[in-house]
Amino acid sequence: MTSAKFIDLPPLLHARGTITLPGSKSISNRVLLLAALSEGVTEVRDVLLSDDTERMLDGLRILGVGVEQLDKHVFGVTGCGGNFLAKNAELFLGNAGTAFRPLTAALALSGGHYKLSGVARMHERPIGDLVDALRALGANIDYLGNEGFPPLEIFSATLSGAARVSVRGDVSSQFLTALLMALPLLDRAVTVDVVGELISKPYIEITLAMMKRFGVIVQRDGWRSFSVASGSSYVSPGVIYVEGDASSASYFLAAGAIGGGPLRIEGVGSGSIQGDVRFADALILMGAQIEQGANWMEARAPTGGKLKALDLDCNHIPDAAMTLAVAALFADGTTTLRNIASWRVKETDRIAAMATELRKVGATVEEGADYIRITPSATGYPLQATGSGIDTYDDHRMAMCFSLAAFGAEGMRINDPSCVAKTFPDYFAAFASVTQAVPVIAIDGPSASGKGTVAQRVAAQLGYHYLDSGALYRLLALAALRGGIALDDEAGLAALAGCMDIRFESEQIWLDGVLAGDEVRGEQCATAASKIAALPGVRAALLNKQHAFRRAPGLVADGRDMASVVFPDAALKIFLTASAEVRAERRYKQLKEKGMDANIAALLLDIQARDERDTQRSVAPLRQEPGASLLDTTALNIGQAVQEVLIRYPQK
Repeated sequence: MTSAKFIDLPPLLHARGTITLPGSKSISNRVLLLAALSEGVTEVRDVLLSDDTERMLDGLRILGVGVEQLDKHVFGVTGCGGNFLAKNAELFLGNAGTAFRPLTAALALSGGHYKLSGVARMHERPIGDLVDALRALGANIDYLGNEGFPPLEIFSATLSGAARVSVRGDVSSQFLTALLMALPLLDRAVTVDVVGELISKPYIEITLAMMKRFGVIVQRDGWRSFSVASGSSYVSPGVIYVEGDASSASYFLAAGAIGGGPLRIEGVGSGSIQGDVRFADALILMGAQIEQGANWMEARAPTGGKLKALDLDCNHIPDAAMTLAVAALFADGTTTLRNIASWRVKETDRIAAMATELRKVGATVEEGADYIRITPSATGYPLQATGSGIDTYDDHRMAMCFSLAAFGAEGMRINDPSCVAKTFPDYFAAFASVTQAVPVIAIDGPSASGKGTVAQRVAAQLGYHYLDSGALYRLLALAALRGGIALDDEAGLAALAGCMDIRFESEQIWLDGVLAGDEVRGEQCATAASKIAALPGVRAALLNKQHAFRRAPGLVADGRDMASVVFPDAALKIFLTASAEVRAERRYKQLKEKGMDANIAALLLDIQARDERDTQRSVAPLRQEPGASLLDTTALNIGQAVQEVLIRYPQK
């Protein structure tokens, strides 16, 4: 189920297939800015279309850079040689650090008056170390809010500052990236010294590789200092391709390792310039089977089927390491991820956020300033998230990481799924295309059509779980009648529904640990159930209970809205019916076999009245849903109806 507020991912059985990755956000925004700072026209191909790249593209257009979209993922950029046409502009850059930091440096060293702002979280992300270095170069920058944080105002300056500056390397590698990319705009040689340990080194490698493609070679002394020579300038390479996003590859590689595989990722591989491709090495340490070529990678589950815990310094894979935190839910033992202090200053405080959400799914979590330690739940798999699902903190990677938790027994609710638009707008569709959910056969039909008996026997044939959704309503009706709760007391009924413990075993139904008798199948309960089923609050209260029946290896569910609301992704949807006369006759024989009095004429009138009532009600009316296969059993016995369902089941 999907809404603007959440997406319900069903419990997943397998992951296999092939996925082509979108372009890298980090490379896309670097290349777009370098193309703008170059002399000449650059055709940039395979650009990621996302919130972050839109911020960069919009910013460049506002600055007067010629940007033309030539195809869906292809842009032509007419460079300005570092001399932006717009000398006075205001840029809103959302929460795009890969746009905000580099544009700050480029505008500070290009001359002009600019104001840069973003969303509230961007104004909480530090930028003081970058500003200090730019000021040392002669830039004139003011803070418009809190010292050390955006928003910023940049003024034109003489830029006759130092030839050697320093920047901290232990907060964000984007500070060094932004400085290096902007330095060719100066008319002198500059050396940047890195203070402290440089984190996220692979992202600096990307920066250096991209600058080289545009004709600027940075001299370096290991990771301690970087120098840009006097007279350096960017020249368009003509055409440049953006690699697939290695960070996004991590979700699919992990899915293959958890869900069996083989799952193949195309667009990034052993020839990649991105450090996050080394996520594959971490999966190998966890026991996964990984194969790769220059532009592809493929993941399978460990030979024994279960991942192993690991203790890893993650400085080399800062973003992809988040995926390991969720993969740890499926590993034997306790996983420790170290050297991840940069998580604290990303789109959210990712260490705190990850710890909070992992605890919701049953993990024991210890967090420190620069590490997180995860022990899975006692079940060895993630539980359904407590509360109202997994919160994502407007952080795309939180949403994508926790999609993997749907490989647990109960599926997963992800709140604010649209936050993935920052880097991978179609992520959930792509994820669904290579994962197989626990299959559901949904069988609906009018009263006394035999759908319950058919569904139960189909489930037995396949070895699947069984859900009689109508029984949920009858049990609730029975509990309400016993408890003196009025059948129109929507709030009272919804509260009662949340307290019921229900399970099905063969033809027996258990309510709160007690075997329910024939009373629940009687006409009084059936009539009451039909009334309370029309109440939206009751249906909402029972929805989670219905979802909980979806467990491996599969589920057969019968009931009114199984195919439309509860399990819209059902593998097979059957609308099972028969003539009212035949249904009345079947009900008559059923009651007689139980030694109960019955009148066939009265039963026929009752069935016709119920059909009328059920088809006319506003909530979950009786109807054949789009995509449902019609099965008329007027001339069929139960065994023949069961076989017909099995024949139509595509995954039998």
